Amino acid sequence: MLQRIQTVWIVLAVLGTVFLNITAQDFDILGAYLTINALTVLLILFGVLSIFSYKNRKRQILLNTFSIIINALLIGLLAYWLLNLSGGIKVPEKGIEPVFPLISVICLLLANVYIRKDERLVKSVDRLR
Repeated sequence: MLQRIQTVWIVLAVLGTVFLNITAQDFDILGAYLTINALTVLLILFGVLSIFSYKNRKRQILLNTFSIIINALLIGLLAYWLLNLSGGIKVPEKGIEPVFPLISVICLLLANVYIRKDERLVKSVDRLR
């Protein structure tokens, strides 16, 4: 059942992570370039595993929760980088990188809502049998 709405939300979260990996090639936070790439690859793997774990909804929720935590760490790391940039650059001109993990978190939260909704629906149908 890859055509469910939560699959769309998870795909959007994975796309946000891919865009972060593409746009985050221009900075170095105390050697954290490798850290950003490793975390984005891990998030992409979690997303793909979550998409293809549609039969096991508890695993999907768990993978999405881990992805939300990693995205929160990325938001903090990228915010730290933006605040420590030198020069008189204003915040909107500094970079778009922290927006992508934020979008991913929102999409993953919505995916978890729909996964839980499916779980409740399956439990209610099982009660009728």
